[in-house]
Amino acid sequence: MARVPEWAQQGRAKWRWTGAARPEFAAEPGAGQESVWDYSRPPRLERDVRLVEVRARDVLVARTERAVRVLETASPPTFYLPRADVVAELTSAASDSRCEWKGEATYWNVVAGGQVAEQAAWSYPDPFDDFAELAGLVSFYPARFACTLGGVAVAPQPGRFYGGWVTPELTGPFKGEPGSEDW
Repeated sequence: MARVPEWAQQGRAKWRWTGAARPEFAAEPGAGQESVWDYSRPPRLERDVRLVEVRARDVLVARTERAVRVLETASPPTFYLPRADVVAELTSAASDSRCEWKGEATYWNVVAGGQVAEQAAWSYPDPFDDFAELAGLVSFYPARFACTLGGVAVAPQPGRFYGGWVTPELTGPFKGEPGSEDW
């Protein structure tokens, strides 16, 4: 998908914070921490070799050391895993959404341990050119699963819609918290 459509261009133009300067209200990162306010917009993709595990109760859903994290101003990283490293069944959720940076997302139901988690994962099958690396990868909502990153438990990004993975290495505040609607 080479051309960025008008809806995406309009969405991109609305962002105030771009990672160029950390706002006054952002927490100062400590040693070994990253501020989500230093992440760029447009978002940056970064490979991450730490062990990522996604579980539904005690059932393994996905496991990889080949994740790609999306770093976007004001949001905790979202982790995308190779579809080949997903052991659970993914069935179409017949739902979609749009991201002005990545393109059109497809949602997935996750079937694991005889249970179905509806609309619990998503992917970008045909992302915009700058995010072509996301094709063939899938991300999971950490609010719906027990996720770990390098053995550390992941907390979900605040807000029902967001899929960021909150770990102790991050400082915020994070998009999705009360009062963040105008960020």
